Amino acid sequence: MINKERSIYPLVTFRILFGGLMFFTSIRFWMQGWVEKLYIQPTFFFKYYNFEWVDMCSQEYIKPLFFVMIITAMFVVIGFFYRWSLAIFLCIFTYFELVDATNYLNHHYLVGLLGFLLLLTPANRAFSLDVWRGAVKPKTTIPQFFIWMIMLQIGIVYTYAGIAKLNSDWIFHALPLRIWLPEHQDLPFVGGLFKHVELAYFFSWFGAFYDCTIFYFLCWKKSRPYAFVTVVVFHLMTYILFNIGIFPWLMITSNLIFFSDQFHQRLYRVSSNGNQQFFIVNHKKILTFFLGLYFLIQILLPLRHMVYAGSTYVTEIGYRFGWRVMLVEKAGIATFILKDKTTNRFMEIDNTQYLTSFQEKQMAIQPDFMLQFAQHIAHENKDLVSDPQVYVNSFMTINGRTSQRYINPNIDLLTENDDWGNKPFIIARDLK
Repeated sequence: MINKERSIYPLVTFRILFGGLMFFTSIRFWMQGWVEKLYIQPTFFFKYYNFEWVDMCSQEYIKPLFFVMIITAMFVVIGFFYRWSLAIFLCIFTYFELVDATNYLNHHYLVGLLGFLLLLTPANRAFSLDVWRGAVKPKTTIPQFFIWMIMLQIGIVYTYAGIAKLNSDWIFHALPLRIWLPEHQDLPFVGGLFKHVELAYFFSWFGAFYDCTIFYFLCWKKSRPYAFVTVVVFHLMTYILFNIGIFPWLMITSNLIFFSDQFHQRLYRVSSNGNQQFFIVNHKKILTFFLGLYFLIQILLPLRHMVYAGSTYVTEIGYRFGWRVMLVEKAGIATFILKDKTTNRFMEIDNTQYLTSFQEKQMAIQPDFMLQFAQHIAHENKDLVSDPQVYVNSFMTINGRTSQRYINPNIDLLTENDDWGNKPFIIARDLK
């Protein structure tokens, strides 16, 4: 069943739109000055656990690397040295994602996953310069599992995003939309509606229903056209109302892969002639095992927060890579105290001497970043303090609640480890 042949053109459309979106958004990233702000201005970078070894390259290489990323994205669009171009793009993209964990976004993670799956496919076997220059043989059909695996990845994203919305704040209190929507009262014609709490409840309930069901409506042929209209409307609204980056455009363009072979063939003015050109998959058993393992990880990874105490929205343990999209309005403040254990002298740290404003904001609500920053403070002041201890006074508020103390102020953060454990130095554990 999964090896049944179908048209290659849904995959070709996905390749062109994915590469095109990466091309234009990379240029936009550069033009907005975010390369400077996020990668050149900072002097310290936060790391993912077990990826501490990924260091920022010399500043003179940062923009050239981004330029290569832009060029290779365009090469993916036109199918020129397709696999090499996509592999180089993904390596550079992933590198910049790993360099500083404060830049984590769900849609950046999704770009990496979809790009990786696309790399496994023969998406350059039609409508590409690789075919034109004779580097690969043209094909009109491929095993349908190449298309199904991308659809499944999209389905996992939607389903877990919907499940994450089935919490008391979202369903029973319309939070955080009750906080966010009134900010858009100045919109023409419809702005006055956003002051009504009923609209926040409607958007909350509809958003949960949409995420939980849209994948299945897209899979059903009869509902697919109407479902895609809903996709376009829903994601355009989120783009207009919220600062959510490329995620709406990524989902709109990616969801075209659900449409029929005939739909995509019409885009390229080709027709099915009934003469299938069977695509032979090399190392089929290895690929099947590898994809099975990959999707098992994708299914289990968003559930890992269940083995930890407390709410993942508060503790941040297991929060990343779980498709929790726009679920909390969270803010915090963290004041660090550097103490010399030998002399008992101490000093309050000015965070702005070490971090950008964006990094400081992210650090104050993520306990693993606080541990890393404590280590950095001790290292930077090793000439002044021979036997350092670092403490933090931190407070956090979530979805408009009264602020509460976040981290135990009596624990020396230098004695704590960033690992897979429950992080006992976190005081706040649940929504109150």
